[in-house]
Amino acid sequence: MVRLFPVTPDNLEAVLSLRVLPEQEGFVSTNAHSLSQAYVYSETAYPFAVYEDDTPVGFIMLGYYEARNQYTLWKFMIDRRWQGRGIGEASLRLGIAYLKEQHGATEIYTGVVPENRAAVRLYEKLGFRDEGLRERALTRDLDWGVPVPKEGYEDKRIYIWAENVLGY
Repeated sequence: MVRLFPVTPDNLEAVLSLRVLPEQEGFVSTNAHSLSQAYVYSETAYPFAVYEDDTPVGFIMLGYYEARNQYTLWKFMIDRRWQGRGIGEASLRLGIAYLKEQHGATEIYTGVVPENRAAVRLYEKLGFRDEGLRERALTRDLDWGVPVPKEGYEDKRIYIWAENVLGY
């Protein structure tokens, strides 16, 4: 049975050890990064461990984006060993129910890398629709930021991400 539980000292290490498939790594943040964001945005971030029975198998973080007055599916992953079993759909349904029941959300937004076809199919199955905004990195000649991982762009840095939003 799939359930959502808060991330606590008792399950933190298990949540941090969860991994997606290597080919999915460019689609999602690590759980360590996600939990650091949850700490900084503790008033508006709602992180949960996804459990199958008594085993942590995934992570979902929902949130409230104050600047846009909207609720979001912020982070979502199922460990590579547990994918393909319906856990993603079940846990996403629980996350949507949480936002509706606990916060009165009537619309929920998320971003997705379009090449992540499995996520796009799941989101569409659960009622999200493509709003047409595409995620892309904006780059400049800077000394700070994330290096652009492409030959010929060694002097460029990613300094902001524009969002690809799906509405529910």
